[in-house]
Amino acid sequence: MNPDNPVVDLCSQGMRAEAEGRPADARDLFRQAWERATDDYEACVAAHYLARHQPTPELTLHWNQECPHRANLVGDDRVKGFHTSLHVNLAKAYTDLGEPGKARGHYERAARRLTDVPPGQYADWNRVAIAEGLRSTGAIEPRPADALVRTLLGRLCERADLKALALILPACLADLGTGEDGTRLATALHMLHAARWLLEDEQHTPPPGCSATAPRT
Repeated sequence: MNPDNPVVDLCSQGMRAEAEGRPADARDLFRQAWERATDDYEACVAAHYLARHQPTPELTLHWNQECPHRANLVGDDRVKGFHTSLHVNLAKAYTDLGEPGKARGHYERAARRLTDVPPGQYADWNRVAIAEGLRSTGAIEPRPADALVRTLLGRLCERADLKALALILPACLADLGTGEDGTRLATALHMLHAARWLLEDEQHTPPPGCSATAPRT
C-alpha cells in the first residue's frame, strides 16, 4: 500500500495508536480514514481497520463484510493479496456469532486465495490462522498419525527441545489438510528421526510414513 495515500497514512497512525495502548485514538483515526475514502480501494482499506474497533460482533461482521464488497468493486491487482485475510476476518466474525458453518466456508475460501499473498511472514501468519480455523470448524479430517504427532509434540515441549520443535512445528501449525501438507509433515518427522534428535524410546518408534502422507478428503 502507498504510504503517501492519506487514507493509508491515517490507518498507519491508527495502528501506531493501537500499539501504544490508545484504542480510542485508533478508532477515531480509522473512522477518519473511512470518511476520507474517495474510492473503493481506500474504502476497503479503511473498513478493514475499522472492523477492529466495533462494540458488537454484529457490527464487526458488518465492517468485515464491507471489505470484500469494496475489494470486489476495485477490479484490479491492488487488492489481489487482500482477499485471504479478508476471508479470515469474516470467518472469525462468524465464529464469534456462533455460526461455524459460515466460518468454515470463509476459511476454505481464504485457503484457496493463499497463492495470491506474496511469500513471507504475512503469508505464513495467514496460513497458520487458516489451518487453525479449518481444524476448529471440522473442515480437516484427522490423519491416522495425528495422535502420535501430538504425543511427540507434548514430550518435546515438556523438555523444551526447541531445535526439534522448530523442525516440525511449522509443518504442524500450517497444515491445511492437503496431500502436500501431509508430505511436508512426514518429511519433517523423518528428518527428525534420521538426525537422531529424539530420546531412545522415541527413536525406536518409526516416524509416520504412509499414514502421515495420506491425503484428507
